[in-house]
Formats: sequence, C-alpha cells, structure tokens
Amino acid sequence: MGKYKFTFQNIGGSTRVKLQSGEDLCHLAELDEKMWTVLSCPTKGLHIDEKTLDYIDTNSDERIHVNEVIAAAQWLTSVVKNPDEILEGKSSIALSQINIETEIGKKLYKSATEILKNLGKTTEEISIADTADSLAIFSKTRFNGDGVITNSSADSEEQKKLIDAIIATVGGCTDRSGEMGVNAEQIEAFYKALADYSAWQKNVVEAPFGDDTDKAITLYNALDAKIKDFFLRSKLAAFDANAAAALDVQVSRIEAISAENLTEKLEEIASYPIARINADSVIDLSATINPVWADKFLQLKSIAFAKKKTLSEADWISLGKTFESYIAWKSAKAGEVVESLGMDTIQQLCEENKKDELLEIVEHDKALAEEANEIGSVDKLLHLYRDFFTLLKNFVTFQDFYSTDKTTKAIFQAGKLVIDQRACHLCIKVTDMAKQNTMAAASGMYLIFCDCVCKQKAEKLQIVAAMTQGDTGDLMVGKNAIFYDRDGLDWDAVVTKIIDNPISISQAFWSPYRRISTWVENLINKRAAEKDSKMMEEATAKLSATPELKPADGSKAATPVPPFDIAKFAGIFAAIGMALGMIGTALVSVAEGFAALTWWQCILVFVGIILFVSGPSMVMAWLKLRRRNIAQILNANGWAMNASSIVNITFGGTLKEIANFPKIKMQDPFAKKKMPAWKKWLRVISVLLVLAGAAVAVWFYFDNKKEVATEKPCVEQEQVIAEEVATEVAE
Repeated sequence: MGKYKFTFQNIGGSTRVKLQSGEDLCHLAELDEKMWTVLSCPTKGLHIDEKTLDYIDTNSDERIHVNEVIAAAQWLTSVVKNPDEILEGKSSIALSQINIETEIGKKLYKSATEILKNLGKTTEEISIADTADSLAIFSKTRFNGDGVITNSSADSEEQKKLIDAIIATVGGCTDRSGEMGVNAEQIEAFYKALADYSAWQKNVVEAPFGDDTDKAITLYNALDAKIKDFFLRSKLAAFDANAAAALDVQVSRIEAISAENLTEKLEEIASYPIARINADSVIDLSATINPVWADKFLQLKSIAFAKKKTLSEADWISLGKTFESYIAWKSAKAGEVVESLGMDTIQQLCEENKKDELLEIVEHDKALAEEANEIGSVDKLLHLYRDFFTLLKNFVTFQDFYSTDKTTKAIFQAGKLVIDQRACHLCIKVTDMAKQNTMAAASGMYLIFCDCVCKQKAEKLQIVAAMTQGDTGDLMVGKNAIFYDRDGLDWDAVVTKIIDNPISISQAFWSPYRRISTWVENLINKRAAEKDSKMMEEATAKLSATPELKPADGSKAATPVPPFDIAKFAGIFAAIGMALGMIGTALVSVAEGFAALTWWQCILVFVGIILFVSGPSMVMAWLKLRRRNIAQILNANGWAMNASSIVNITFGGTLKEIANFPKIKMQDPFAKKKMPAWKKWLRVISVLLVLAGAAVAVWFYFDNKKEVATEKPCVEQEQVIAEEVATEVAE
C-alpha cells in the first residue's frame, strides 16, 4: 500500500501542507512531523474553547503536542461517518453521522440518544448546548446510571419516606440530577443501624434512678476524685490526730486570698477539701460543703442520698457499683444514628424491611451507567467536531493566519489595538514578558507592548501589537490606546515598551532626516541649557559677591581698567577670517562644480545625494521587512514553532488599517486667513526673478572667468615672440 499523497502550497515564506478534505485528516499520522508548522502549543490564552484543548491534552500538562493531535484525529475520524463534515466546524452533529460500526461509535450513539430522551427532545441532531449542562440532562429522568436514587426514583410513597429517613439519619449524596439521594452503601448502613439499635434496646438495663440516672452518673464522675480525697484525709487524721489541722483547710491559705476578689480564686478554693476533715471519716450531709463543689454535691444528694444523714466511704463505693451495669449497657449502644426516629418507627421499619426493594431500584439505575457515563464522550465528540479543524489550521498549517478573508483570525490573535489613527490586527497576548524581552527583537518587527485593564474583568492583560504599515507617528512609551479583544470587550491600554524596527520603505527613507533633525534639536537644547546654566551661575555669583568698600572720604572707588590685549583679539580675528575663508572656498567650489554641469546632470547629482543619505536606510529596511517573522513572538509565548512565519510587506499591509479621511471643502474656522491670489503670484514671481537673477549672475561670473582663462595663453605667446625678436636684433 502506497503512502498517502498530501497537497502542498507555498504560503508565508514556507512550503506547507494543505489540509482540504476529511481524507487528509484520516491520514494525518502519515504526515512527516518535520513538515508540521507547530510542534506544540499552550492550552491557555488562545481564542479557541479551552475545553476542546483539554480533551486533546490527554496527559493534562496544559500543552498540545503532535502525538496528541494525531490521536484526536484518529479518534474523531473513526466515530464520524463522513470526515469531510469535520472541516465545516458545526456545533451539532446528526445522529446518523455517528459511525455505529465501531464499538465507541455504538456507545456514543446510545448515549446521545439517551441525552435527547432525558431532555425531552425528539430531534435527530445533538449539539454542544445539549451536553453543556449535565443537571439539565438528568433533571427529568428517574434513572441516570450513577447508582444514586432519589424520591423521583421511588415507586411508592412508602419508598419515598424511607429514602427521606435514610438521608435524615445515615446521610445522603447528590444525584446527577442535582437532588439528594441515597446509594446502596447508605441503604445497607441504615438497615444495619436499625437492627443494631433494636437489638441493643432488647437488652436494656433498668436505670437505678430512672430518668435522673444519666445525670447522677455525670455528677458522680465529677465528684468521685474529690470525695475519695476527703475519705483518705480523714483516715490520716484518725491515724494521727496532730496531722488533722494540716490535712484540713488552713487558715493561712484563706488569709492569703482574703483581700482579693474571691470569685477570681475559685481554682484555689476548689483545691480545699470538699468538707471539714474528721476522724469518723463521714460527710455530714447537713453540714456546709466547700462552696465550689456544693452545687454538684447537693444535686447528687437529692437524687441518691435524699434520705441519708451521713455519707460514708462504703456508701460512696456502693453508689458507684450501682451504676456499673447500666454504664456497661450504655457503652454497648449501637445504631444510635437512627435513635431520633423513635423506637416504634424503628420496630416498624425492621418488620417491613424494604431494603431489597430499594437495592433493586439502585441496580436498575446502575444498568444505565454505560449510556450515562458516555455523556463526557459525546461532549468530547461535539467539541472536536466543531473546533478540531480550526486547531489544525493553526497547528499543522498557518492557514487561518494567512487567510485572505479579513474576518478570519488565527487563534493566537487576541484582538485589535487602536492607536495613533491606526488599527493593528496583529495583537498577541503576552504570557512571559521575560522571554519576550529576549526573543521579540529577533522578529524584525516594530512591536508595541501594552498593559491593558478592563472594568468588566478583574484580570490584567499584557499584549504585543505589531506595526506592519505606515509610520512611527507619535508612538511613544506612556501613550494611551484602546484594545478590543475577540469577545468585543474594550480595554484601556498604555504603551510600556517599544521595539524599534522598520515599518515601511517610506518610513526608512525619512528616518535619516528625522535622526538629523532630532540630533540638531537635541544639540540646540543642550547648548541653550548650558548657556542658561552659565548665566544663572554668573548671576548667582554676582548676587552673592562681597559688597564693594567705599573710601573713607566718601569718594567712589576707582575700578581698574584692564589693558587692551591686541594679540588676543588678533588671534580671534584671524581664526574667524580663516573659518570664513574656508567656508567661502567650499561654497565657491560647490558652485563651480554645479555650474560646470548641464541641467540633467544637476538633477542626477541631487538624486545621488538623496540616495547617499537615505539609500542605506532603505536597503536595510527592505532586507528586514522581507524577513519579519512572527515565530519568535510565539516561541516566547510557549509555542514550539517548527517553521518560519514571514510577515512580508504585502501581507503586512493586510494586518493594519490607517485612517483614510474623505476630502472636504469646509473652511476651518480657526485656520489662518488665506493670502489673496495676486499677492501669492507676486511673491512667487519675485522669488523666481531673484533666483533667475542669481543664476544669471553666477553664469556671467563663471563665463567671464572662462574667457580670461582662455585669453591668457595668447598674451604670454606674444611676449615670448617679442623676446625672441629682441634677442635676434641684439645678435
């Protein structure tokens, strides 16, 4: 089998493949990678749906590579019957166009059919809008394949109430429709909790103090350590009567805090014994209790010792043992999550036991998992069906960038910058300014970098705009402009950097004269500034000089007059005369040279002078304009450019619009009043007469000089003859 033959074209300074049919897409893997314009590009910051690029970016590294593009092409062409339709970029596809002869095609077809059914649509076409909102897809259906059932999935009111009870106790999860529901695990957990709680209740232990038992246990645990401390202190006091005072509350400790706010000393008071120490080791229930512990002790007394007068250590230990079996039963409590339902409801649910019914509904829902899970694949199909060929035209070829249709833009073109009465259409978002600083100058283009802000968006945008036609005008750093992005939003832009390169041949022609003009202007400004500074220094020196002292007799002090230095001024006059002589000699030489030429030779000399000044600049501009390459800017933005993308003079003219005002005959009310016609003609005639007179004078001057130069040899010849005759006579 022979290799597939692609069609090629020469565009943008390079030979590129021309993708023009679905068959080309089917054989994209056979195209030599070296012939691709781009080897990789970022998934962010481009004018193409990022979701489409994310579907192609299978390794999620936020970059599109050649192998990923090839894989996407093979997948897409395998599930579409007629690959030629991929070139049309439609946002919807007919179900009949899905290739059901492949396994993935069958799944896509079933899933697309299920989506339309869930949306209540009877059309034979599915669009990106249909797959955009998964909640809308499943909001009108009982089953959606996620294994979660809701009230709408139930067959009876009893099942609905049961689902609500599970959500209220065990908890639920969100269904694809957006409603709360339950899955098989939660159903199992609910019925296990019912069984555990019911079994626990069957082994119930009688509470020793009825409803107050739990409270009594809490109070007992809070007082246990303190009361046991009391009994131990009492035993020590009985053992040694002399130690009783030390074991009881000490007056010195109370005196130490008596002068302070005792409500802030509760921790100190709590450390005192709960009751007064005695050798009998009993607590008199009618006696006063440590005020910090009194409230809890009295509450426990009212529950457990209401009829007792004293409390011994044996009584306290006996009370603790009374709680042991009850505490053990409480600790074994299970299934408490369903306790809020009440024992009667729990018993009823256990007897009815509709667990199997709910699990059957869950299994029925899971049976549609394959169709439902393919919704993402259908969405991928629709995005690639619409955007894939657009990506190819900006990846494999640069067809969109070099399109003759002005409405077609490349995916890296960010919008339009309007500045200085011109609109720049070659604007690119800047993602890495450091790389742009390094690489952008090599593009050979006149580039303007701008910072942009928009009230509708909180983000800040950086762009670079290429000037490909016209002149530099009033472009400068700090100049304000307006940037319109591809979505129509306007951004306030300010120029932050300019990379100066030739814009056009005409601009290059005038650039030497502008540089000379700028140099002269800067020189004049410099000299004026120096002169102004010198004058200020002299004035400051005079103002700050020491006042002149007058003689004692009041007469004015004589100012010494410096002697006239004739040598100094003679040197100055000689230098001035020499300079004027040199200038005059030069002017005379130039005038003699022009006078010796015919009129057409003068024109050639004038043209030659202009070419001498502007020629090198124009030649350099022509060479640079032929090599302007956008690849360097894209490389700085993270693109791996595999071929040059030249922006020549002709193509550059299509990327720029310059203001073209209509001709009008209206009078400017602020314009200078025009001179009458007769005065204009009189001035023109006067200038012409002066020039003509000067020309005639120069001509007569040089003509007479020629005659003198011609006659001089004859006179000299006559003198020689006369001398020869005189010599002969003398001999």
